[in-house]
Amino acid sequence: MGTRIQLRADDGFTFSAWESLPTGKPRGAVVVIQEIFGVNAHIREVTDGFAAAGYAAIAPQIFDRVQPDVELGYRAEDMGTGIKIAFQQLDRARALGDVQTAINHISAHGKVGVVGYCFGGLLTWLSACTLKGVAAASAYYGGGIVNETGRKANCPVIMHFGELDAHIPLADVEKIKAAIPAATIYVYAADHGFNCDHRGSYDAAAAKLALDRTLTFFSQHIG
Repeated sequence: MGTRIQLRADDGFTFSAWESLPTGKPRGAVVVIQEIFGVNAHIREVTDGFAAAGYAAIAPQIFDRVQPDVELGYRAEDMGTGIKIAFQQLDRARALGDVQTAINHISAHGKVGVVGYCFGGLLTWLSACTLKGVAAASAYYGGGIVNETGRKANCPVIMHFGELDAHIPLADVEKIKAAIPAATIYVYAADHGFNCDHRGSYDAAAAKLALDRTLTFFSQHIG
């Protein structure tokens, strides 16, 4: 369903993205922001899933600025590599600029929603607060959101967390709820990464419920 395309950022940098278009006229558009594992098979499948739901969907390869075509698995060494790229090597402002490029590109198909997972969940919150043209945002287990609660979103936001997530303790989720009362926050009886069916932490029931909520939310605010 999807295909790899090239996008050009405002500074002239060219990077890849996975774009997936629905059959028929799109009901709107969705930008999918990757985990620390790159735009790998799982993120491509997620992007294709939003296209199957009727949206023009795109997942920008925001790690291309550090290393082209990063695709990691879920072993300990992969996690170490992903954390190093995301939190030590990647210029976050540039990464958000590349998300903006993807938003601008996919907005040809209608209003744009942003959805992201793990590191992408954090960038989804930052996109809702700082980028242009975001109509709705759904952030999954965004590590570090608790440190960015002084910001104000420019669009409706929902967030999804797992109560078994050692990376984001429930105490942090409560802080986020208190600091961002306008956001709708859901907590699931699941672990970090519960949406990823390539990982041991996958929880089918939580993943389905979170996706149903995200699609309902997008249908309300995008089309």
